[in-house]
Amino acid sequence: MTQTHTPSQDTDTLARTTLRRVSVRILPLLFILYVCNFLDRTNVAMAALQMNRDLHFSSSAYGLGAGIFFVGYAICEVPSNIILARVGASRWMARIMISWGLIASAMMFVRTPLHFYVLRFLLGVAEAGFFPGIIYYLSQWFPTAARARATSWFTIAIPLSAVIGGPLGGALLGLDGLLRIAGWQWLFVCEGIPAVILGIVVLVALPDQPSKARWLSDEQRTWLTDRLLHDQRESAAREGLPTFRALMQRPLWLLILAYFLFFGFGFVYFFWGPTIIHETLGGSALETGFVVGIIALLSAASQLIVGASSDRTGERALHVAGCGLIVAVGYAGAALFPTPIARIGGLALVSIGATAFLAPLWCIPSMMLRGTAAAAGIGLVSAIGSLGGFVGPYATGWLRDRSGGTNGAFLTLACLALVAAVLMVVISMTLRRARHLAFVNAPLNPANT
Repeated sequence: MTQTHTPSQDTDTLARTTLRRVSVRILPLLFILYVCNFLDRTNVAMAALQMNRDLHFSSSAYGLGAGIFFVGYAICEVPSNIILARVGASRWMARIMISWGLIASAMMFVRTPLHFYVLRFLLGVAEAGFFPGIIYYLSQWFPTAARARATSWFTIAIPLSAVIGGPLGGALLGLDGLLRIAGWQWLFVCEGIPAVILGIVVLVALPDQPSKARWLSDEQRTWLTDRLLHDQRESAAREGLPTFRALMQRPLWLLILAYFLFFGFGFVYFFWGPTIIHETLGGSALETGFVVGIIALLSAASQLIVGASSDRTGERALHVAGCGLIVAVGYAGAALFPTPIARIGGLALVSIGATAFLAPLWCIPSMMLRGTAAAAGIGLVSAIGSLGGFVGPYATGWLRDRSGGTNGAFLTLACLALVAAVLMVVISMTLRRARHLAFVNAPLNPANT
């Protein structure tokens, strides 16, 4: 008997093969780009093991320099994302990568706190638009039902950069004195140059949209384009809403506040984690790097699990809220647990929660916005939220200088993580209410909530 295929089966097969082809061609490159990006953004944490000693930087000076990156980043985030939407991803991403690679390498010339502040600020300006640009780019390639998993395969670059960066940073610090160059200087220059090379690769290998992907068949391009248009029509975002009005929606600003908190307590770990682990265990820089790498592997696994669960259930905000609870428990444990191993376990929970939330959270803006407003909205969430990355590390350094420890800062961060979790529950209720009241193609604003 000859087996026949129904149109539904044929469509399912086309969907699977198309998304598999898109994933294989796009996600590995984006992953590599973000590994490079996150290394250059956070390698100052490993460099601090030597740099702060060599240059006599206080905890406050280091915390300010680590965090001021996000001031420059926030200022240029929205305009950078709007430019990307207009000129195309490949050209603008190449510009971002080449400029940040040059500035990241120039960090080897830091001699004073002022040098440190200026270069970190300029690094933020150069990198502005990269992460939200990629999030917007993914929304142009992956349907809503597959977007959290695609985002998680991209954002696992955050923890995996620590898997790479921890041992690599420890090894580069071990070059201290080679050619009369300090180990922290070797770290900055060796991790900055790849961004320049990859910026050139992007121009050739990154298509701006499905219609320009020669490696998709005509049938695949048609299916993907139609599916993305269908998702836009089914979203709660109002078509043609002016960008300024779209950015004034109440749920969007609740999301911005939650992201500000997540970003703040997340980057306290990313910038202070290696130092605190080093002080807690008393090992070498290389041993510290391996511990950081093990925690990062756990964080990467959790990120994939949370992303897959979010796509399977269709729930975004409650997954983010759960990650906030994990972070709260982790910070409380890092402050209160009596043994060094238990404190490191608390920090591991912080890393897990502070990375796993990204995939479901970044599916939410496209549920509220579309078109240029979506690009601007994603940039706005990233810009203002990223300021948490300035406040958190600086406040932690300030408290360390005055109290001689991190317990007070960690307990404060645990409370803020609980606040972020509550905000995400409120957002979940708001989005669910909008769907139940059939607010399709209507603005989400205070009157509707």
